[in-house]
Amino acid sequence: MNMEDHIRELGEEWMRQFESAVESMTGDTPTATWQRVPSSPENKAEEQSLWWLQPLSLDPDASLAVGTPEATWLSIGTRSLKMAGIDEVERNDARSTYLEILQQALSGFSRALSGLAGHEVTCEKGREIPMVPEGAEVSEVTLGIAGETLPPITVGWSPALLKAVSTSKQPQEDAALSVPSAVPNNAESPVAGAVPSKTLDLLLDVELPVSVSFGRAKLPLKDVIKLTTGSIVELNRTVTEPVEIIVNNCVIARGEVVVIEGNYGVRINQIISRRERLRTLN
Repeated sequence: MNMEDHIRELGEEWMRQFESAVESMTGDTPTATWQRVPSSPENKAEEQSLWWLQPLSLDPDASLAVGTPEATWLSIGTRSLKMAGIDEVERNDARSTYLEILQQALSGFSRALSGLAGHEVTCEKGREIPMVPEGAEVSEVTLGIAGETLPPITVGWSPALLKAVSTSKQPQEDAALSVPSAVPNNAESPVAGAVPSKTLDLLLDVELPVSVSFGRAKLPLKDVIKLTTGSIVELNRTVTEPVEIIVNNCVIARGEVVVIEGNYGVRINQIISRRERLRTLN
């Protein structure tokens, strides 16, 4: 895999995590597109009023910088607060809310990056910066939400991050390409690319928390205080919509509620791909 492929893989993963964070906070399902752009002075500072640098534990110099135009963070922050029942949104409140959403996306990205790198990757202490660092490889993510296309978000990848990811993935790719030198004719052929792992065998016995979500609701603090016995909280899902099956805080499937010998159960109607399931469990 060449450097261009690594940048695309990282960009698309960050985009997925950002979409998920925005949806969870605004209640709207966004659509995003990703593209590589040249690192020119025009896309470093102009119209970019909020830059955040996020170091990652992958390497001392590994980091990504996210630059968000004011119109974009203001729209996302405002939508999130209105979803929470706040009608009059102050600019600073919208800004702080957007940064919280960004932190959620970066946290999810670091977990996904652990799978790509082959070991745990965490977010270090981040900070605001004036513009994308020199030498960073730049991508753009354009977000559409509720029919509105927002000005693109710029993501800068540090050379150390790209090098660390490519170095970590190389042994995995070499192992996947390796083929046993000889297999007897009467022996069962191993699956191509399969690498026996005692660690994986141990992990398969690990118990994970499985829960079912019937829906979610966000209430202003003033309404939460008023809750008493008999109060009804309206969820964001109708009775005909499927419930979500959650493993380790990640949605892996959807289904319908059934009753089995007096106990509730869920019949799975929709399940995400094997690749996506493994990614969400990283």
